[in-house]
Amino acid sequence: LGKGRQMPVHYGSRALNYQTVSSPLGTQITQAVGAAYKFKLDAADDPGKEAAISIVYFGEGAASTVDFHSACNFAATLKTPMIFFCRNNGYAISTPVEDQYAGDGIVSRAPGYGMAGIRVDGNDLFAVHAAVAKARKLALESSAPVMIEAMTYRQGHHSTSDDSSRYRDTDEVQTATDVSDPLVRLSRFLKHFGWIDDNVAASIEDEERIDVLRAMEAAETRPDPKLDTMFQDVYHEKPPHLIRQEEELKRHMKKYNLPHQ
Repeated sequence: LGKGRQMPVHYGSRALNYQTVSSPLGTQITQAVGAAYKFKLDAADDPGKEAAISIVYFGEGAASTVDFHSACNFAATLKTPMIFFCRNNGYAISTPVEDQYAGDGIVSRAPGYGMAGIRVDGNDLFAVHAAVAKARKLALESSAPVMIEAMTYRQGHHSTSDDSSRYRDTDEVQTATDVSDPLVRLSRFLKHFGWIDDNVAASIEDEERIDVLRAMEAAETRPDPKLDTMFQDVYHEKPPHLIRQEEELKRHMKKYNLPHQ
């Protein structure tokens, strides 16, 4: 974590047991199966240890990868305690679901792998919480995987280089924003019961905005990672070709007087 190798949104936290997202599509799915299998082995070795599961998040686009199939098959046959959480936003990077699959979404694949599955309104905070809680309970009690498909909608562009108006109508996006935005729905729910008002909401937003800005400022003051960390963690022991690449890079930077740690 924190070695400067990831995209800005690929964050992680050891304190929260939150593994950093991998940039290649779908690779985290098989990794989560391995983590769950380790939890299962640990529980067998030490029955008194608190039971744990892994949960992996991915979009419906990643469900078209080989990693997804391999992970589901391994998890089901090894009976690993985990949750496959698919966030189906309808468009992957830029491909409508009609062009991604012919079946009934992603959760319909669960029975074929021999695992339980549930589809939930991904824009309903309480529905998602309830579904995950039930899935976690089932995964722990049966030591088996559970698949959740949360039906949602990507309102924004996939990335700064994406123009979603090229593959969907802007009126469709606006309708989704007005009708199914999860933050708007939650806000209306809280206001309906008098648990929040506009002033309280504005105060919370301002407080969170300030916290984010402070976190960004603190991150920007941190020094850059040392150059040699670029070549670490690929292999257990650094092989000759990687050593040569590291030496070549350092010679290049020295030749052109490029600063580095």
